[in-house]
Amino acid sequence: MLDEAAVAAWAAASVRSLDVLRPEINGINVYPVADSDTGSNLLHTFSGAEAALAGGAGHGAGHGAGRALAVLAKGAVEAARGNSGVILSQVLRGLADAVSDAREIGPGLLAEAFVLADEAATGAVARPVAGTMLTVMHAVATTMKALAEPASVEAVTEAAVEAARDALARTPSQLPVLARAGVVDAGGRGLVAVLEALHAVVTGADTTPRGEHHHGHVAAEQGPAPYAWEVMYLLEGMPAANLPGLRKALSALGDSVTVAADGDGGHAVHVHCADIGGAIEAGIDAGRPRRIRVEPLITPAPLEPAGGIDRTVVAAVHGDGLAEVLRAEGIAVLPVPPGAAPSMEEMLGLITETTGGHVTVLAGGAALTTAADAAAGHAMVGEREVVVIPCASGVQVLAALAVHDKDRRVSDDVVAMAEAAAATRRGELLVAQEESITWVGRAQAGDVLGLVDGEVVSIEPAPATETNLVAAAMSVLNRMLAVGGELVTVLLGAGAPPGVPVELAEQLRLEHPEVELACYPGGAADTVLLIGVE
Repeated sequence: MLDEAAVAAWAAASVRSLDVLRPEINGINVYPVADSDTGSNLLHTFSGAEAALAGGAGHGAGHGAGRALAVLAKGAVEAARGNSGVILSQVLRGLADAVSDAREIGPGLLAEAFVLADEAATGAVARPVAGTMLTVMHAVATTMKALAEPASVEAVTEAAVEAARDALARTPSQLPVLARAGVVDAGGRGLVAVLEALHAVVTGADTTPRGEHHHGHVAAEQGPAPYAWEVMYLLEGMPAANLPGLRKALSALGDSVTVAADGDGGHAVHVHCADIGGAIEAGIDAGRPRRIRVEPLITPAPLEPAGGIDRTVVAAVHGDGLAEVLRAEGIAVLPVPPGAAPSMEEMLGLITETTGGHVTVLAGGAALTTAADAAAGHAMVGEREVVVIPCASGVQVLAALAVHDKDRRVSDDVVAMAEAAAATRRGELLVAQEESITWVGRAQAGDVLGLVDGEVVSIEPAPATETNLVAAAMSVLNRMLAVGGELVTVLLGAGAPPGVPVELAEQLRLEHPEVELACYPGGAADTVLLIGVE
């Protein structure tokens, strides 16, 4: 069983471990900013938590393990430094909330607490990123869910440590900047150390930290001027209804947005942004900020390219299916629901989580292009050169990628991709949702509408069967191919019948045998087919 004394011992062991590992963790800190302070931030956060517990803040002494964890968590929120420190405070917050006022924590309750800790940490972050300490914590929670009635607290902590270590080792494959630097995630390394300290306490083992996770060393070379700022403050008196608005306001200013509850009505707020006043004003609008802290984010020295040209191509598209197609080609992609626009934080994340000094953004829609243009000029991109290639739909994104050549000069490659996108004519099939008047007649709800470059050119009467959809698609294609074309690309919407690709291929072979057809899952819910002709 884990009692109050064990919680106190864990806090002390974690501080010792983080103190020893601080130089190592600082040395591998490349994400979200290579400013070599993650180890220091984690140590400051847990030291504050331990001091709160040792000083009896809120008086956890004599009230059991649950109350001790609550004091520890509140102290961590109050002392949290940096994105990693805020997330660590929420791991403690989730553990405390799960065990409530329990005097002792058994194996089953501890396993459940790790699951809630994962939920609390993820919930505090506006935009969770794979390959970070959140991923490590999620792996622990997944392992806990799979445990069948664990026999002991020792078994639970051992499983947690093993899962965390395995997840940490995989972080470079999930976040390109880590792979390029040859390191694991710094925040994740700190979380592993904290879990190892807990396991050592419950087993009575040596609490000396393990050091084999140090996969490299990256030192940030600080320049003379900041390119943005890390803004943090404690926020009191914020009604729960104000939380979504605060997160939205902060996400519009920058990235690494975290709003962490302390369990007593207060929150720790963290953001990387260029507008210090805007970040503080967002807090004033939501509640009462105090202990405001602002630190410069210094432009890090660029990592040496692993080979070839220091560049990256990324994409923002509508439809999960298309996003998976692009990921399979090694493209970092931001999937956005149809009709929606990404937040500034989401778009900045797409750009800043790449490894290239030159970033080409393929934006698969008007709203995506607008968001990408806004992010390209944002201070948070640092010294990266960002070029946005506007694409009217996903088929133009595919056309641009088809001519992408990473070994070509950057300027020539950007021109080639832009020309390929612009030269791709686009068609679309939609199912009419209501009666309407079009250029080619009256459409009834349920009719299949064929569009070319955004204009309705055909109406196929309801219902939207495979046969009718293929007929509508051929009507659109015949019009598009009348002026030439060699390749037809089709993205299937989420509601497209599975037999459409085969029937369409057969019909196209009969009417246009000279044309090649490529079909991909698109996944968009607002269209049946997207068609591109090159």
